[in-house]
Amino acid sequence: MGTIERPREDGEVIDRQTVRFKRLLPGSIERMWAYLTEPEKRAQWFAGGPMELREGGKATLFFQHKNLMQPGETAPESYKQAVEGLTHDILITQCEPPRLLAYTWGASGENSEVVFELEPQGDKVLLTLTHQKLPNREEMRGNAGGWHLHLTMLTHLLEGTQPPRFWDTHALLEEKYRKLVP
Repeated sequence: MGTIERPREDGEVIDRQTVRFKRLLPGSIERMWAYLTEPEKRAQWFAGGPMELREGGKATLFFQHKNLMQPGETAPESYKQAVEGLTHDILITQCEPPRLLAYTWGASGENSEVVFELEPQGDKVLLTLTHQKLPNREEMRGNAGGWHLHLTMLTHLLEGTQPPRFWDTHALLEEKYRKLVP
């Protein structure tokens, strides 16, 4: 059996409305599924909150970025609400444990969709995150930078390594995706 190649870190623009990320992460598919669906585990890298794991199920993502920050970090003024607590209601559009989870993203009527696909790769899992139906370039840039940052946090969490400073990394990724997204 050959070596499994690690996917590139940057998001790939698939088309005008779609960006895709791939990460090869340590552990079983069941472990990775838990970090996508269990509120306490998901809160360690992204957002907590309850989730009805069924197609048509409702969920609330509760962002509290102060839990992802290192001591001494300060958030940009525009993100202060996400530091203390911000909720985002979503609707589950696909749920096939432990391989596929998809949900709406955005304001009602203009929802984009986030799709997580998991595929075992030996003692690792290939996570593919596709954010599709993004309404415009600015949304793609912002969401791409955010997903990159949160996937970085997840990678460090699962590898048991120290994550980078959240807001410093956020600023670098915002600038990067301004250039990467045409």
